[in-house]
Amino acid sequence: MFLVHAQESVNVAGYKLTKVVDLPTTSMKNQYRSGTCWSFSGLSFLEAELLRMGKDSIDLADMWLIKKDYHERAIDYVRFHGAISFGPGAESNDVMDMIKLYGIVPETEFPGLEYGEDKHVHGEFDAVLEAFVNAVLENKNKKLSTAWIKAFDNILDAYLGEDVDEFTYNGEKYTPESFRDAMGIVPDDYVELSSFTHHPFYTKFIMEVPDNWAFGELYNLPLDEFTDHAIFALDKGYTILWGADVSEEGFSHSNAIALIPQTDFENLAGSEKEKWESMSEKERNERLYDFSEPIPEKEITQKMRQKAFDDYRTQDDHGMHITGYYKTTDGKIFFKVKNSWGTTNDQDGYFYASEAYFKYKTIGIMVHKDALKEDVKKKMGLN
Repeated sequence: MFLVHAQESVNVAGYKLTKVVDLPTTSMKNQYRSGTCWSFSGLSFLEAELLRMGKDSIDLADMWLIKKDYHERAIDYVRFHGAISFGPGAESNDVMDMIKLYGIVPETEFPGLEYGEDKHVHGEFDAVLEAFVNAVLENKNKKLSTAWIKAFDNILDAYLGEDVDEFTYNGEKYTPESFRDAMGIVPDDYVELSSFTHHPFYTKFIMEVPDNWAFGELYNLPLDEFTDHAIFALDKGYTILWGADVSEEGFSHSNAIALIPQTDFENLAGSEKEKWESMSEKERNERLYDFSEPIPEKEITQKMRQKAFDDYRTQDDHGMHITGYYKTTDGKIFFKVKNSWGTTNDQDGYFYASEAYFKYKTIGIMVHKDALKEDVKKKMGLN
């Protein structure tokens, strides 16, 4: 695995962006046809954390977390009589929860490809697991058997591989737990943040999204403070694990850009207003979403963000890894985002999300607790 080196400037969708912070990270991965972005982004984040701590570059096993998460989720799904969600998607807290419970291993020890494919193709796998737990829920025997968990784990073994109890890495023997500890990964050192008004600020709350089956908690901050913390963390040398909605028309992986176009042109002024108002609606839409030149964006408020979440316009779509930020000549911020869809665009799989997109479409972020401002840590009761 190699390190990704920063470019001083990039040209993306008509924008010339100049580097402010671009932190070291590991090579791009591809989740391919699997709904496992949370694991790919989470381990990319931890690989960057290891680089920050002075460790060697390492490729951690995404499917190790998938296997352990499915095991724990199946148990809770049955305990809740199917009243929580079941599937491949999960939240950032699952990354730390599973590593805390089960440790972690290198990718070479657990590639998770035991079903005749060389890339992750999980359609059959996910469907079989869901059918199995729903058959257990039907409870045909009027009492759960003592075999169902073992049988479920046997499916995981068949598709992903049997557990790794001990392995050798760089000449040293490890268990998954001792490898986690040797790497210096401390799951309790990481916190999640968000910004919504249906919970009090500076308190913890459980995010109400279906994939939060484990009821992970986030700290709630006012929107401007929340955004400032993301920039503060990057300035201090900490990357960010990012959960967001990528269903907006202004998100384009192929064009390596994510924007929130201004569609209310009454809010513009001068020649910019005249330019857009002179176009037909068809011309405006074509120009806004052809990503060939800079466009005006909405000013995102706390109220707009909340309404989008309440109206299901902002949903828990995708986990990604923010590795830095760049600026335009007029000072607009674009976050550099490492995706997990391979190197399938002209930015080698990365894209650039505007500050407006971040404010509007973020579900939550995870950072190391040392990346937080001291006054906010005190308000939130963090050591």
